[in-house]
Amino acid sequence: MRCVGVAVLAALFGLTNAASAGSNVVVMKENYTITGKTGEELLAAMKRTGPKKGYMVHAMAQTRYSLRWNTRWDKSGGGCRVTNPGATLYITYRYPWVKGGMSPDLQKRWARFMDSVRTHEETHGRIAREMVDAAEKAVADIANDNDPDCSKSTLEQLRRVRGVQAEYEGRQRQFDAKEHHYGGNVDGMLALLTAKQK
Repeated sequence: MRCVGVAVLAALFGLTNAASAGSNVVVMKENYTITGKTGEELLAAMKRTGPKKGYMVHAMAQTRYSLRWNTRWDKSGGGCRVTNPGATLYITYRYPWVKGGMSPDLQKRWARFMDSVRTHEETHGRIAREMVDAAEKAVADIANDNDPDCSKSTLEQLRRVRGVQAEYEGRQRQFDAKEHHYGGNVDGMLALLTAKQK
C-alpha cells in the first residue's frame, strides 16, 4: 500500500493583523467507494480508484495537509516583529469505503485492515502537527528595526518555514520508507486483507 502525506504551504504570509491568532487544526475526512467480495477484489479496487499519487499510481489512502498563517505583527516605530506566530493546519484524510455486503470473515479482516490504515495515516497527521509547532517556534522571535511594511520580516518567515517544512517532509518520507519496506507493516496489512477466506 502506498499512503502518502502531501505537504503544501498555502496562502502564505499576509501582512494584516489577524483577528484571531494562535495555532488551530482543522481535520476533515473523505471517503471513496469501492466494491468487492474478496480481499483481492478490494485491493484491486483500491489500486484502481484510490487517491492519485502522481500521474499513474493510486494510493489506498492518503493524508493531505496545508498551512495558513495568521501571524500578528507589531509595526510600531518603523520596525516589524512577530507578536503571535499563529497558524492553521488543515488535514484531510481520504479512506476507502466498501459498498455492498461482505462475508463475516472478510468484514472482520477489513475492520482490522482499516484500523492499521488509519493508524498509518494519522501518524502522517501527527508529524504534520509537529511541523506546525516547530515552524511557529522558528518564527516567533522574528524582529527587524527598519521594516515598516514588514516585507523583510515576511521573507524571513518564509525562509524559516521552508527550512522546517523540508525537515519534516524528510520525516514523512522516513516513516513511509519504514512502513513500506519488504516485510514491513504494510505488507502485513495486505497479507491480512488478502488471506484466504474461511
